[in-house]
Amino acid sequence: MKRLFTYIAIVMMALCWSNQGSAQVLRDADYNSVGRIAGNGLVRDASQRSIGSFEADGTVKDKAGVTRGRINRLEIFNASGTRIGYIKTDGTVCDGESNVLGTINLNDGKVVDASHRVLGFARGIRVDWIACYYFFDFFKSTR
Repeated sequence: MKRLFTYIAIVMMALCWSNQGSAQVLRDADYNSVGRIAGNGLVRDASQRSIGSFEADGTVKDKAGVTRGRINRLEIFNASGTRIGYIKTDGTVCDGESNVLGTINLNDGKVVDASHRVLGFARGIRVDWIACYYFFDFFKSTR
């Protein structure tokens, strides 16, 4: 029950962060814009070209519409259904074997890897979408 409450709290924070009517900017470590994620899940690169999407059912697709993975309750699965990671309630992102990949600051959207190097910033975007973009490279081949 506590885990469900925590999950609901994180989702509510993410929804409060996001402005569903407009795209939120993805930034690199130098705070340069590298793309956007719209409230409807459409992912665009810095040139505003579509590079994929997060579907309402949790499916993650690349620009060709090919399923790259799935999100379910802060757990990340690859296209074959294997859990490749998850997000803890404090914003820590782990791989499928519970190794820490990094952290997403739930207050300011700062994304850091396990060595505390800044990967980027993604304020106003759902934490599971941030993790898919920065840690699980669902859109890397299309960037």
